[in-house]
Amino acid sequence: MSSLRLLPTIIVKYIIRIVYAVCSFLFPVNSQKITFASYRSEQLKDNLQFIYDEMTENYPQYDCHILIKKFDRRLLAKVYYVFHMIKTCYHLATSKHFIIDDYCFPLYCIKELRPGTETIQLWHSAGALKKFGLSTVGKPFGPSETYIQHIQIHGNYSKVYVSAKEVIPYFAEAFQMNPKQIYPLGIPRTDYFFDKNRIGKMQEQFNIDHPEFAGKKIILYAPTFRGKSHDQACFTLPFDLQKMERALADEYVLLIHLHPYMRKNLQLENNRFAYQMDSKYKIEELLAVTDLLITDYSTVFFDYSLLERPMVFYAYDLDKYIEERDFYYDYEKMIPGPLATDTDSLIEVIKLNRFSKEQITAFKNRFFDYQDGNATKRIVAHILEGEMVKVTRQAV
Repeated sequence: MSSLRLLPTIIVKYIIRIVYAVCSFLFPVNSQKITFASYRSEQLKDNLQFIYDEMTENYPQYDCHILIKKFDRRLLAKVYYVFHMIKTCYHLATSKHFIIDDYCFPLYCIKELRPGTETIQLWHSAGALKKFGLSTVGKPFGPSETYIQHIQIHGNYSKVYVSAKEVIPYFAEAFQMNPKQIYPLGIPRTDYFFDKNRIGKMQEQFNIDHPEFAGKKIILYAPTFRGKSHDQACFTLPFDLQKMERALADEYVLLIHLHPYMRKNLQLENNRFAYQMDSKYKIEELLAVTDLLITDYSTVFFDYSLLERPMVFYAYDLDKYIEERDFYYDYEKMIPGPLATDTDSLIEVIKLNRFSKEQITAFKNRFFDYQDGNATKRIVAHILEGEMVKVTRQAV
């Protein structure tokens, strides 16, 4: 990517710097202010939701603000998003704690945050599998080196929270930050899997909403995002749905949950075996009612391992994915379930039902240091009661 093509991005960068500088000059940091920011959806959810609920319930002295706006690549939407980022600058300049769960462009435009502000990265996925952040520079999926020269992505983080010590080196690489600033205290949204009462109530409502699933086992297909940034092509199912239905419909129903960045264009209206799930149920809720997970490279299987239930890995384009993005681990060696590469092999592994609970348990113990349902409380206490950590960034 040439610097000329990046000109609009560079202009926005300097607008953000100016606005942030003005806000820092005019307004003090509010020691009781906490801002939650995300561009992944139109509502607070997942890790941010869990942290927000804990803070508002048990730390009422803090003033919590929410900045949620899903990014849209259409031209007019981009213009509106610039104004949203300007608003973000004000909150970033005046918050004691600024908490995000993914990419945050305004944060990367600023050379150095003012003293008294702490930025928290609650990365949206558990464990570590496919490469991300600065680990992907120069790859088809990742940012170009020219882009990195102008926008220091994943800079200015004070603290990052991950699921286990095992993955700290990979997050340190992806964010080019000191490993001492990365804390293996857990993934907030996984606390849901330890709340039996909450799951029980959700299961009751799920059964009411979907009486057609009665007597059937539930398969959940949850593929990873494919594309670069928000340039998502229309998604089509990578297996023969009719063949799946003929082989499995007597015993199973197939639920399909697409990544939030993916275009929801599946045509399933006349199908009585496969159902695309809307936004009513969150991913952790769907996992809780699932008997068998099918995924590819989505890290959703890390979360699902806490339930110790069977999973199948449908990696039909593994070589291509390695070329475009790659993994931190040897994919075929680390997955805790059988691998399928086409519809026939996928049906076969489901019918054979040869899943190793011991393999899944070992995987779970490797990638979750804590399995107690208290990740949210642990992280909130660490954020609000721990000491400030000076931000350090290693050379890219």
